[in-house]
Amino acid sequence: MPKLISILAFLAISLFANTAMGAIFPANAAEHLGTCRLATEGVEKTLRLPKRLLNSISLAETGRWHKKRREIIAWPWTVYSEGRGRYLPTKEAAIEEVRKLQKKGVKNIDVGCMQVNLYWHPKAFDTLEEAFDPGTNASYAGQLLKKLKRETRSWNIAVAHYHSQTKKYNIPYKKKVLKIWQEQRRKDTQARMEKAREAYRKRKEAILKRRAEKLKQKQLEKEKLILASKN
Repeated sequence: MPKLISILAFLAISLFANTAMGAIFPANAAEHLGTCRLATEGVEKTLRLPKRLLNSISLAETGRWHKKRREIIAWPWTVYSEGRGRYLPTKEAAIEEVRKLQKKGVKNIDVGCMQVNLYWHPKAFDTLEEAFDPGTNASYAGQLLKKLKRETRSWNIAVAHYHSQTKKYNIPYKKKVLKIWQEQRRKDTQARMEKAREAYRKRKEAILKRRAEKLKQKQLEKEKLILASKN
C-alpha cells in the first residue's frame, strides 16, 4: 500500500508541525535553505508534474518556519520516527540518526525532503546516502506521485494517496498540501506580476531618458544656431 508517512506518524502530525514551527535552523542552514526546493523543481520539470506540487508536498512533510525570511522552508536532513521529527544539521548526522534507530530495531522511518518511508518503500534506495540525496529522494517521490496520478486520474487524489489510502488520514493531509500549493502558486503569480511591473518601469525609464536626450540635443542645436546667427 503506497504511503510515505506511517499512520502512527500521522496521528502525531500536529505535534510534528508545532515542533517544525518552533525549531531553530542550524548554523550552516544558509547553504541548504533552497536544497529541497531545487530538487523538487528539477523533478517537476523532468517528470512534467504540475509546477510547485512536489515542492508543496515537501513543505508539508519537512517544512520549518524561517523567521527572517518569513516563510516555510523544507529541510533535507529530516528524520521522522517514533512520533517525532528530527531536524539534523548535516546529511551525515541524518544518516547516523537513522542508523541509531535501525540499531534499536526501529523500521518505520521517514527520511529526506519528501519523507520517504523506509519500511513501506524498502527498495526505494540502495543506501542511506541515496535516501538523503535530495535529487534522488525527490525523484522517487515524484515517480510515485505520477504513478498514483495514473491510477487515480486525479492529482488531488494522488496527493492524498501519497500519504495514505485511508480517507480519515489522507483527507486532512490533502487539504494541507493543497493549501500550501495554492499559496506557492499565488507567490509565483505575484513574482511574475512584479517582474512584469519592473520590466515596464525600466522600459518607461528608457523611453523618458531617450526623450530627455533628444530634447537636450535639440536645445544644443538651437543654441548653436542662435550663436551662429549672431556671428
